[in-house]
Amino acid sequence: MVPPLPPIRETPPAASDRAAPGAVLDLLVVGGGINGTGIARDAAGRGLRVMLCEKDDLAQGTSSRSSRLIHGGLRYLEYGQWRLVREALHEREVLLRIAPHLVRPMGFVLPHVAGMRPAWMLRLGLFVYDHLARRTRLPASRTIWLDAAPEGRALQAGHRRGFVYADCRTDDARLVVLNAMGARERGAHIRTRCELVGARGQDGLWVAQLRDALTGQTTEVTARVLVNAAGPWVQTLAARVAPARHGLGVRLIKGSHLVVPKFWSGDHAYLLQHSDKRVIFVTPYEGDTAMIGTTDIVFAGAPECAQVSAEETQYLCAAVNSQMRCTLGAADVLHAYAGVRSLADDASDDPAAISRDYVLELSGTAAASAAASADGAQVQPPLLTVLGGKITTFRRLSEHALEQLRPWLPHMGGAWTAQAPMPGGDIAGGSIEAAQAVFLGKAGFLPAEHARGLFDRHGSGAARIIADAGHIDAMGRHFGAGLYEVEVRHLLAHEWAISLDDILWRRTKFGLHLAPEQRDALEQWLAGTQAARVPRAPPLG
Repeated sequence: MVPPLPPIRETPPAASDRAAPGAVLDLLVVGGGINGTGIARDAAGRGLRVMLCEKDDLAQGTSSRSSRLIHGGLRYLEYGQWRLVREALHEREVLLRIAPHLVRPMGFVLPHVAGMRPAWMLRLGLFVYDHLARRTRLPASRTIWLDAAPEGRALQAGHRRGFVYADCRTDDARLVVLNAMGARERGAHIRTRCELVGARGQDGLWVAQLRDALTGQTTEVTARVLVNAAGPWVQTLAARVAPARHGLGVRLIKGSHLVVPKFWSGDHAYLLQHSDKRVIFVTPYEGDTAMIGTTDIVFAGAPECAQVSAEETQYLCAAVNSQMRCTLGAADVLHAYAGVRSLADDASDDPAAISRDYVLELSGTAAASAAASADGAQVQPPLLTVLGGKITTFRRLSEHALEQLRPWLPHMGGAWTAQAPMPGGDIAGGSIEAAQAVFLGKAGFLPAEHARGLFDRHGSGAARIIADAGHIDAMGRHFGAGLYEVEVRHLLAHEWAISLDDILWRRTKFGLHLAPEQRDALEQWLAGTQAARVPRAPPLG
């Protein structure tokens, strides 16, 4: 018998006094992507009163539509972006330590192609990549002979020399959810399906109007600092803030990805040079599928409407077909997704060359506000606008954001996230392999691949999900491919999932594996379960 669905609790009781109705928030973060949730988690852990609002689901935009890599960005060395690469390489090590269940090492094969970048340049770039930041958990790069190495079997004849280097993969959307969960554990109030419709400065504070998309109710909250982390909607949000103080130029760049059947053996990935000097990632995705990406195209439409074009599909397939033993086409695409990044406009003519580094624009200074107050002028509260950034550097971006805000929030604690495990990352003994083996022993009543999937998604939290299940019948309904009712109930109760897409594409990737009739059955089950759910927590204000 599966236990009834537990109540949704958006703020833990022990921390509820930080976000009591009517309390002035220290920080109102708008945007439930990787940067917004990262800032919310860091701020909550410093003892600040924090609320995050997101107009849709967590990671519904760009943060669930990335290449799913935790990497330094080898290609950015070619553009001279040394600081960005160094910081990203450092963060790669940090994330391997604090989220070992979600950030896993992966080898990349980089073939040398005659007529493209010379072998000495690739070797030199990889040497710099190995040594630009301290590396303790990943092996150094090495040269291989592709006509003899197993990694060369998937490549067309003629590729003789290549290189292997290490980076990491992750589940981007789950990384966002982990940040939100970590923020909630420390007292932050996380509100999804909640849109900021307007904000104004009043008496040195922000007064913001929030509309709940599920109830239609609009309420006001008051905060000392407003953070615009709305990603590709950053300008839309800026227009709702009075007076508007966002002055940076923004470039929206679309990146598209294809998911196809995996066509090589092994857990390694490939980094292919293309004839236009761009590079294409070909990586294992989920199960027996592979991801190909990405493109870089200037985008001018509504970000939520971004789709993979036929031209992009042809471009990515042609790039892979030209070097690998495959003949991919549009008919082979199992799933395709496009994300839109908001980058600080550096006037580059080449979209691929625009820096992925983050820019934090802070309106005014504490000193200027104090002077305005002394003169009797209206004090405008601080607005922090976030542009750019890679999923790899979200944690450091969050630290930098809070360092800039310290003049307004002097009571906040110090930096702490570099050592604290993410939810599910508290692995006893530090060995992810040993922890997984222990869990597989506890979950021996499940098929091994289903138990491994649970652990990969939830880490140490997987044991809590199956704690009351001593046999497979206690897991509840099996919706297919290893998705059981107890996990779905957990996603609904503890991870802000509401819709079918929340579950099948952002909290998991079962959308790739369930048959249409299985998806329909889950949707019908969800519809019948909604009536049993506890109403959303009352809004602040």
